[in-house]
Amino acid sequence: MGEATEPTDLTNKSVAKAVALLRALAAHPRTGATVTTLAKAVGLSRPTAFRLLQTLQQEGLVDRVDTNYVLGWELARLGRRADPAAGLVAHAQPLLQELADAVNESVTLSVPNLEGGLDLVAEAAGSHVLGALARNMVGQRYPLHASSTGKVMLAERSPERLRAELPETLPAYTPFTITDREALLTELGQVREQGYAIIDNELEPELLSLSRPVRDRSGTLIAILTLNGPRTRFTRSRIPSGLQEMQKTIDRLTELLWGGPSF
Repeated sequence: MGEATEPTDLTNKSVAKAVALLRALAAHPRTGATVTTLAKAVGLSRPTAFRLLQTLQQEGLVDRVDTNYVLGWELARLGRRADPAAGLVAHAQPLLQELADAVNESVTLSVPNLEGGLDLVAEAAGSHVLGALARNMVGQRYPLHASSTGKVMLAERSPERLRAELPETLPAYTPFTITDREALLTELGQVREQGYAIIDNELEPELLSLSRPVRDRSGTLIAILTLNGPRTRFTRSRIPSGLQEMQKTIDRLTELLWGGPSF
């Protein structure tokens, strides 16, 4: 028998480098960035980054304003025609199911939408909750201040912006919902510091939820992973292990989406 052949790497490294530049540029949506800044961000030489940016500019994928590059008009046009969640869900669904099986609870994935809220785009469940999952939560939206997904989303915004956007008194969904804006801002500060959010009895009685952000290479929030369970089974003592399992899933997902080959 002949020796097994190594799988062929079909990756085009120039395309991978160009995509890395686009992702780095997405971290500066308003101001743009210089070629030097972008080259440093993705680990390329300045001449290589400049040649790639020139090509992207010719194709309309980036524009140049004075000495800064910004994401281009053609990229925006193509983006409007894309389903923002289809590819992400296809990659994430098997990992969500593995996580749900590992913790034997329900798991969801939500993505930011253009209205400043969140869309729940994928879900999975362990054997404990298969019956409950029949109601199908995909497509539903939840109040940002009373959900762990929403708290992760709100924590991305500055306190000044939140004071301008949120009323002083927020709607209550249970007796434990945080309804005072300043109390919520304090909790959101903790969410930023610790890297995850919790709700305990705040949206529905006896519901405990944990949420962690999923970020791209530039640090931009692209999705939120959430673990839900009833407090009769998913007690606070399970929070540390739940967070660890969630982080493993996020690490695998980010490696799958943005790991790629080295330059």
